[in-house]
Amino acid sequence: MNVLLFGATGMVGLGVLRECLAAEDVKRVVTVGRTATGQRHAKLTEIVRPDLFDYTGLDAELQGFDAGFFCLGVSSAGMSEADYSRLTYDITLNAATTLARLNPQMTFVYVSGAGTDSSEQGRSMWARVKGKTENALRRLPFRGVYLFRPGVIQPLDQVQSKTGSYRIFYSVASPLLPLLRWLMPNLVLTTRVVGQAMLNAARRGADSAVLEARDINALANQQV
Repeated sequence: MNVLLFGATGMVGLGVLRECLAAEDVKRVVTVGRTATGQRHAKLTEIVRPDLFDYTGLDAELQGFDAGFFCLGVSSAGMSEADYSRLTYDITLNAATTLARLNPQMTFVYVSGAGTDSSEQGRSMWARVKGKTENALRRLPFRGVYLFRPGVIQPLDQVQSKTGSYRIFYSVASPLLPLLRWLMPNLVLTTRVVGQAMLNAARRGADSAVLEARDINALANQQV
């Protein structure tokens, strides 16, 4: 299959990219982002786009994909709801609406977050915005839409977060994460698990459109 990946320079996106390049049934991976990943692989093509709100002139490059993995995301810390909405809801829907028009056969997987508020009415600003984004994605005419809600993700394979506070957290917590993963395998995921689950969602779908950490782990462990 052919995979289109947004956010491949972030922690989750890098992990997903690694799994896509390693998968035998993935023939082509195209990344879209503001900066290049710096990686080289026979399967990999990169589209560097400084403005991720505008895909004018890219119809030809964005067609012919079986799966779209959207791993872009920002922390809501210190942001107004309007600014966070622009960098979460607007940027996601601009891309997804374009892809639904060009690739109605596509399976679209969106990385949301544990605690997302599907009612859009809760007290948590980030959870409302994520819920609004999820709800809008489910209305688009893709072959399938799957909303991943991971909690703690352990980065593997030299993958690092671009966010300074997250890097500090993972540096401090890294000795404990393998133990927590062993004790709570359905709560603590890895970048490998997230990538494998996305690929399996594209291959055969999932039992639910919304996947919490337990569901993501189970989907990743399904045999190809």
